[in-house]
Amino acid sequence: MIEHEKTGPVDWLNWTFSRVMMWAPAFIVLIIFYEVFMRYILFRPTLWVNEMSLWVGGAIYVTAGLYAMQQRSHIRIFIIYDIAPLWLRKIFDLLSAICVCIFAFAVIWGGYGEAAAKFWRWEAFGTAFDPPIPATNKPLILATLLVLGLQAVSNLIRDWPSAAWVRKVFDVFAAALLVGLILWAMPVLFSEFTDVEGSLKMPLKWRVGVGIILLISIGLVLYGLIKDFNRTPQTHVEVDEIEEEAALLKEANAPDAVLSGNPPKVDAASGKVGGDR
Repeated sequence: MIEHEKTGPVDWLNWTFSRVMMWAPAFIVLIIFYEVFMRYILFRPTLWVNEMSLWVGGAIYVTAGLYAMQQRSHIRIFIIYDIAPLWLRKIFDLLSAICVCIFAFAVIWGGYGEAAAKFWRWEAFGTAFDPPIPATNKPLILATLLVLGLQAVSNLIRDWPSAAWVRKVFDVFAAALLVGLILWAMPVLFSEFTDVEGSLKMPLKWRVGVGIILLISIGLVLYGLIKDFNRTPQTHVEVDEIEEEAALLKEANAPDAVLSGNPPKVDAASGKVGGDR
């Protein structure tokens, strides 16, 4: 698969963190191999591998949709879309982006209270290893859906594409929204370090780690905004896989034409293959 180009602040944010998360399945496989070795060879099973695999696997499951959306590789039904005229396809894509945004808004609106409660009390999993899966993955779902909605709108603006001023206004709005939320979260993250009731119970090492991730996110958003602000995106065209493979074979001068009884013509003067096939 050829990756779709990344343009704008939202694309750069999603693409970069997706590159990091692509190594997470390999990490899960490694720790499971470690658990098998410790349990069945050394007879010393671990307390943390199972919960760690659930923790990382949950994060992969939640964030994988961002990369799929950015690459336009999510599941779509093309029975009606392929036979529709161009103007109707634009309406379909517009309705699709609106549905994604409504869904994201509804889940964020309904799940914010529970996610905030789990995060503030730093709710753990309740096992021997006791990782903070509810405290991290629940807010991660809401953050992912926020970026997912922005990515859906970004795709819509760039794929058709819209006028340059529409794209630029959206990029500025998306960057301002993401950077503003991060700057709001930073003081909250480092406001208190005690375990007094009502304060954030996140350990200091976690606060530092999350703070670094937020700072990296600000850098990616601003970099994408500045780098692609005046860049005109290429029109994205959905191509059927069979047609794409046939075009690649034709470009590669595959010998199928010879076997089919229609050999390529040879120029007598130059000796080069040419002419119609």
